[in-house]
Amino acid sequence: MEGLGRPLLLLLGFVAGLARGRPSAQQPPHILFIVADDLGWNDVNWRAPDMFTPTLNKFAQNGIILNSSYVLPVCSPSRSAFLSGFFPFHTGLQHGVIGVSKKQFLPEKLTTLPEALKNVGYATHMIGKWHLGYCNWKYTPTFRGFDSFYGYYNGAEDYNTHYAGAGIDFRKDKQVDREDGGIYSAYLYFARALDIVRSHNKSQPLFLYLPFQSVHEPLQVPKAYEDNCPLTHNATRKTKCGMVAILDEAIRNITMVLESEGFMDNLLMIFTTDNGGPVWAAGNNWPLRGAKTTLWEGGTRGTGFLYSKSLFKNKGIVHDGLIHAVDWFPTIMNVAGGETPLGIDGVSQWESIVNGSPSPRTEFVYNIDELGIGRSNTTSAAIRMGDWKLIQGSAGQWNDWYPVPSIDNDYHVTPDDESMQPTPAEFQLYNIRDDPTERNDLAENNPEVLAKMKARLEEWRKTLVPANMPPDDPAANPKNFGGAWSPGWC
Repeated sequence: MEGLGRPLLLLLGFVAGLARGRPSAQQPPHILFIVADDLGWNDVNWRAPDMFTPTLNKFAQNGIILNSSYVLPVCSPSRSAFLSGFFPFHTGLQHGVIGVSKKQFLPEKLTTLPEALKNVGYATHMIGKWHLGYCNWKYTPTFRGFDSFYGYYNGAEDYNTHYAGAGIDFRKDKQVDREDGGIYSAYLYFARALDIVRSHNKSQPLFLYLPFQSVHEPLQVPKAYEDNCPLTHNATRKTKCGMVAILDEAIRNITMVLESEGFMDNLLMIFTTDNGGPVWAAGNNWPLRGAKTTLWEGGTRGTGFLYSKSLFKNKGIVHDGLIHAVDWFPTIMNVAGGETPLGIDGVSQWESIVNGSPSPRTEFVYNIDELGIGRSNTTSAAIRMGDWKLIQGSAGQWNDWYPVPSIDNDYHVTPDDESMQPTPAEFQLYNIRDDPTERNDLAENNPEVLAKMKARLEEWRKTLVPANMPPDDPAANPKNFGGAWSPGWC
């Protein structure tokens, strides 16, 4: 079963013909930066036989699979890291996600990745989920460096109606899009990508940021896509598998257009999730511990790969070097031949990726959240130094190891009952190289390592920017804006 995307291709007139010429080797590459939403470590076919991802498999296995690429536990912090190069605890976005009625946003003073790319001649376009603030126009995509925006501002919505609760949340640049209701978002995103690619002059490098809605809740997909998943017997996991399959097909269709139009010969594709899979919604991170929202590896170790026809010496390999979400900004700027803003937390990974040399990153911050997580109402934090990981306080409310759900072993729909769980030690210490599934707390047996890491955590904590967590503002109500979630209330 191919799904429903091929008829859509024909409907849109994709009979591409010959490529319109090839970019010169000296031209900076076109860049396709794809973010899957809530895609778990074990939600791709090269790790999970029940998943259907032939397109992702092809690119990953002919590119570079990232085995130690880290993101934040939830959506907004990761997206802020991708586009700013700063750890979220340095921007006030470390606690949870940006709410539909909260005056939260990526700080205005920060240079964004698309702004930096425009400075070196790139065209910049965004399709998909923003989730970095919208209460004022100046916080929205076309005011933060993107030439165009097609998608939605908030964290989750219906895939077909494009409503988020009480209001519609779908835009063509600044205009509310009420015409595309009833069409699944992956189809719309492909159609928009087709328009951008086919109208773009290849003599100008293109940056296409494509943060898909897929595969975030709600669990919705045309039934035909579930037919791609005969090995999945749990009904909810089958729906999730179908959602992954339509994501895969959309990427296939977009890359087919890029190929036919002559972009792929000089293109860098970056593919990453934004956080671990939500086990309560049939996402899976096995064998890693935890889930989305947690500081465990299952919440923060992200599925990802890079692909390029022309830019890599080595292909079909697994890259084990440490990479963090903040590193994509300077890495992309290195590839593009531009300057990275001074003072950001990211480091360029390009030489390490291309040459297979050791990662320039030896440490990073999983997160420092002074407002706490799970049972904790004090700081929850985790840092990495080499192979060692230190957790302070609660790591979250999903602390188990969750196998792939089956007909006999259903997915977990409620978090761990913290009243029934032992209170975690104030500090936990794990060797991730030897124990990637975090089963053995080594804090008691390694006092010197523990002391060193506690001291380093305190150094990081001194640089913390307080979390921006305002109360809900009734001025955001869509009824004040013709039934749409809209800027203009802060």
